[in-house]
Amino acid sequence: MLNPRSLWNFGFWILGVGLMGRSIGNDSTENNEILELSFAFAKRIVSLYKYLREKHNEFVLSKQVLRSGTSIGANVHEAQAALSAKEFIAKLSIASKEARETRYWLRLLIETGYLDGKAEYVLSLMKEIDSINKILTSIILTMQNRA
Repeated sequence: MLNPRSLWNFGFWILGVGLMGRSIGNDSTENNEILELSFAFAKRIVSLYKYLREKHNEFVLSKQVLRSGTSIGANVHEAQAALSAKEFIAKLSIASKEARETRYWLRLLIETGYLDGKAEYVLSLMKEIDSINKILTSIILTMQNRA
């Protein structure tokens, strides 16, 4: 079984990554980078969903991006209560897949003209989802190498 304290040496104490029903560092979402990033991103996705429905009368793609974009944070939060390293990795893997799906839907919304791909808001969403996925991938790979 993986010793949760061994992650301390990898700097994951900054993220407060939870494992096996415990969290390293703080039990709250304060100072937990991936929890905070994924939650903030979910709030932005909800705003985007409202915009697409109200301004473009778009219901199908907006719902897809809403589901995948908010699922990232939900899975990251759920991973905090994992009972094993395997469960933790599985939940973060789902979050990573949802992040990739969200990027797909954002790209499709750009390519179909619902979003302006050069707008600062859209560019920042793309940058943010890429950042979230890089962090998730890094945590997953580190955990797989340590397990």
